[in-house]
Amino acid sequence: MTSHVKRPGRAEIGEAVLNSAALALACLATFWLASSALTHLYAVPPADHALGGMWAVISTIFVFRESYTGSRGAAVSRIAATSVSFVLCLVYLIFLPFHIWALALLIGLSALGPALAGRPGDSITAAISTTVVMVLADVSPHDAWRQPIFRFADTLVGVVVGVAAASAALRVIPRGSPRSEEH
Repeated sequence: MTSHVKRPGRAEIGEAVLNSAALALACLATFWLASSALTHLYAVPPADHALGGMWAVISTIFVFRESYTGSRGAAVSRIAATSVSFVLCLVYLIFLPFHIWALALLIGLSALGPALAGRPGDSITAAISTTVVMVLADVSPHDAWRQPIFRFADTLVGVVVGVAAASAALRVIPRGSPRSEEH
């Protein structure tokens, strides 16, 4: 059984190039903000600079969508999921160090929280965020309780830049494209 794949036309190729360029520029700005500029606002260990930039870029990619509505929805989802992870990890790491059983427990709770709150689609993102925070707490155990705070700040940077870049891309991409249909 073969499926026929329609090759993109000239307009679709142009739109894809513009979307890709806008995303690339947004990720460049995000990485710079999170790994360089923001490190002056709060004391981040040098090893965390690149990690914070990477985490912020992931958030930018996550929220950069084909429409303003899609980007806004993805931003709400990313912030909701990260908030669940933030609270669980911060409360745990204030009192206790990383432990493999805690990692498993907090991942489970991170997946359960959004599901019980009526946002089951956010469970995976919350569990991934918790995994990142807890593994970082294991890698850098000194003041591990700060990891959820840093990762939440990085997420906010990425979300803001991603939504702004997606909104700007809507203005650049010619009318009639799927991007311009859902302001």
